[in-house]
Amino acid sequence: MNLIQSLRPEARQAPESGIVAVANHGRGKPGLIPLWAGESDLTTPDFISQKTIAALQAGETFYTWQRGIPELRQALADYHARHFGGSFRPDEFIVTGSGMQSIQMALDAVAGHGDEVIYLSPAWPNFPAAVGIAGATGVAVPLERTTQGGWVCDPGAIEAAITPRTRALFVNTPSNPTGWTADRETLAAILAIARRHDLWIVADEIYALFCYGANRAPSFLDVADPEDRIIYVNTFSKNWAMTGWRMGWLKIHPSLQQVFENLVQYSTSGVPQFLQRGGVAALEEGDDFLAGQVEQAGRCRDALVDRLVATGRVRAVPPQGAFYLFFEIEGVTDTRAAAISIVDEANVGLAPGTAFGPGGEGFFRACFHRRLDLIEEAADRLAGWISAR
Repeated sequence: MNLIQSLRPEARQAPESGIVAVANHGRGKPGLIPLWAGESDLTTPDFISQKTIAALQAGETFYTWQRGIPELRQALADYHARHFGGSFRPDEFIVTGSGMQSIQMALDAVAGHGDEVIYLSPAWPNFPAAVGIAGATGVAVPLERTTQGGWVCDPGAIEAAITPRTRALFVNTPSNPTGWTADRETLAAILAIARRHDLWIVADEIYALFCYGANRAPSFLDVADPEDRIIYVNTFSKNWAMTGWRMGWLKIHPSLQQVFENLVQYSTSGVPQFLQRGGVAALEEGDDFLAGQVEQAGRCRDALVDRLVATGRVRAVPPQGAFYLFFEIEGVTDTRAAAISIVDEANVGLAPGTAFGPGGEGFFRACFHRRLDLIEEAADRLAGWISAR
């Protein structure tokens, strides 16, 4: 019996992550500097962990609020008011089991078999894969390159890709992997397109506070009305060194609360209450920690760009947001094979651009959210590998 063929095609056709494929090749290699994953090298800070430990020891181990404990949803409302202005209500927020689950739930709500979801590419590969698993079709609209090597979005290209089957637009800004960061005018133009065509927007603004030269990136919150069809997906992972916690949130219209609570109920049945206590601490006490991380990431960004560009064979510009450098090496076209070679010969782990879909094929992605000395060492190793070619 062919067990695989008896599975649903959406499951069979789920692609292997090109990032994980390289990571699995190099995982555990002595002395390797891993820049393939989107996380820092810090453990979760004590002010978060201790609140979680205390809640666990106090016996907060039972079923809990499907939407998230009231204290965490209030903390999310306060966090948004603090960083985005205006006022927010706790019933605009749903706590989820990761940013990835937030994306899956948003897709479950707005798209399914026969539908299309437009997204900007190069893109984090989990999104188009999640679209496919939902039975819908992801339609990539490539970002455009500037003469300096940066990235821009043409809203007209988004509108040209819309068909009668289009149900939603997925917009990730600041972008993983490119660092492209939409300005307010671009967001307003995309929103106008969604309004004209009665489309949902799934807004992935996870890296909004990892913005260089500004307190935060522009957000759809700056241009949208309360009744606009926008679902915001987010995570605790990036801002507070909590990638392994698998906890995120959705910001939605209050009228959608019961729908999304039902989706939580029939997937994970809620996030452990003791973990949510750590989330409260992150939101209420974590602004200084986050600001320090953004400052350090900016220094690492500049160090990596300067060293690689100095080889004369790397094309890269400092990203406006997020914490990834998406760069090309002159003469290298098969970036997946090259990423394996770099692991073996330079002891540095990169994500190949082939993992990020149309427009990413000739690139590498390096996460520079690490200690400065590690980034400098990784840059030197990469420069040595490049010069040997």
